[in-house]
Amino acid sequence: METILHLLPLTGAQKAAFQAAAPESEHLFLPTNDRGGASSIPQEWRERTTILLGYVPPDQLKTFPNLKWVQSWNAGVDPYLAPGVLPRGVRLTSAVGAYGPAVSEHMLAMLLAIYKRLPAYRDQQRAHIWADLGPVGSLAGKTVLVGGAGDIGRHFARLVRALGAQRVIGLRRSAGCPVEGFDEIYGLGALDGLLPQADVVALALPHTPETAGLMSKARLLAMRPGAVLLNAGRGSAVDCTALAEVLCSGRLLGAGLDVTDPEPLPPGHPLWEAPASSSPPTPPGAITTWRPRWSASRLFSWTTCGAMWRAARSAIKCADPP
Repeated sequence: METILHLLPLTGAQKAAFQAAAPESEHLFLPTNDRGGASSIPQEWRERTTILLGYVPPDQLKTFPNLKWVQSWNAGVDPYLAPGVLPRGVRLTSAVGAYGPAVSEHMLAMLLAIYKRLPAYRDQQRAHIWADLGPVGSLAGKTVLVGGAGDIGRHFARLVRALGAQRVIGLRRSAGCPVEGFDEIYGLGALDGLLPQADVVALALPHTPETAGLMSKARLLAMRPGAVLLNAGRGSAVDCTALAEVLCSGRLLGAGLDVTDPEPLPPGHPLWEAPASSSPPTPPGAITTWRPRWSASRLFSWTTCGAMWRAARSAIKCADPP
């Protein structure tokens, strides 16, 4: 019999759904909604757990001696893939595909806030000022360059298309086949030629050697004057110090950041004061859409538990990963 540890704040109905999906298993529920919750797992539960659903710090995996399968609630699982972190024989699955709607909507919200000058109007409201700030932007007729043609990128492409974007370009590791929602697909090598064409550059890229430092100062300056930069992939893709400098120069209309490097930004970082920079902090304090992501992942885990369980039962018994 498998013992499944659920590190998720579930309702009674959601717990029942998990139990119905795997009735032959023991289910342990620890209602936690942040990354610190793993510290409260009783040692007895650690010893019994064979399947883990949720987040445990990578360095704590070794405290689960009978672990067979980790279902992360993150799309990116790079920390677990470092040498010596994942115990031999343990299967690791991510929550890729869980975040498309939530994160793409957050990206769109940041973009529209910049176009419509909502932060400036909010500041005026707090100061009891009623004044017209002038023309606002629109997505109608715009060219949008989306870095990353995965789940988040495809959802974002559909959203901007629905709001009138004229040309939606996808950028991924290699050009390959057409992708639904994009007018054109290019490899990363085409970035320099595409930047001057885009009114919006939206990044939803994983962290890889190719994407680290992708938006350097030179590339930020190569963007079309008055363009908007969005980043909801990995903070390492954007040089945030250079971005603050470029924003202060007035070359770009604004930037919306769901992730930063470093994260969270230290209090004295120049990006905090950069004009037209939207980096909304959300719990647990980092500049991320952690709760929307977590909520989407929780729903993903709940609604697909049965399918994942059936697919993984045989995989759990497979040979060690290379």
